[in-house]
Amino acid sequence: MPVSLKKLSPSAWLQLAGWTVFGTLGCIAVSLAVTYAVFRNASAEVLHLGLIEATVVPILLAGPLFFYLTLKLRELAIVNHKLVVAASTDALTACLNRGAFSTRVENVLAGEIARRKRAIGALLVIDADHFKSVNDRFGHAEGDEALRLIVAAIQPCLRGDDMLGRLGGEEFAVFLPGVTPVNAADIAERIRRSVADAPFRPGGNSHVLTVSVGGALFDRPVVFEELFRVADLHLYEAKGAGRNRVELAAMPSEMTPSWYQPNLLN
Repeated sequence: MPVSLKKLSPSAWLQLAGWTVFGTLGCIAVSLAVTYAVFRNASAEVLHLGLIEATVVPILLAGPLFFYLTLKLRELAIVNHKLVVAASTDALTACLNRGAFSTRVENVLAGEIARRKRAIGALLVIDADHFKSVNDRFGHAEGDEALRLIVAAIQPCLRGDDMLGRLGGEEFAVFLPGVTPVNAADIAERIRRSVADAPFRPGGNSHVLTVSVGGALFDRPVVFEELFRVADLHLYEAKGAGRNRVELAAMPSEMTPSWYQPNLLN
């Protein structure tokens, strides 16, 4: 039996059988209708033989054909799904890549604007501290493992609708839709602590990983670029204040000059 058939789930088998059976029955119905229309004025024996042939031939031909085509269509759908996942996923860490992350965040924000709802949430930008020294000291293979550990440490801190993406290098982003400022600060702090507690042991020796987190809190319709600009600004504030810390700030109101960035939570 082909491997593709062995891996089919019960629901997939049911769908495959359904298309095969109903497709074959449809062909039989058409074949019978055409045969009857052609031979209805013939003798009863000829009509009887014609109807038998009109039933048997579709079963022998259409049945296997529908089974094969349905199986191939399912395999094609699976391949397309894998291609979509591969195109939107970071190969190293298995989280969203930059393009997919920004697109999904933009879609959520655009949906809030379209529904004219009071948008609320936060964007966190997370950057591994002194990561170049990790690569230089332990090698890029261990650096890759450190990035995977950072993602593994972030994921348990997130809620069901939150999004995690790798922006590039050692920089990640988390989108927290519908979160309050207090909850956003709590999640950001839990992420910082979780990464610091991650068991990174390059060459068998323990090495502490830390991240700096900058965040933008919003309670009005915004676009991704605007959110990222503010979050990235506060990431650099966290770096400048000593790293391994969280700096969050509210988005300025639409009437507030862009240079004014009030610090609400540290």
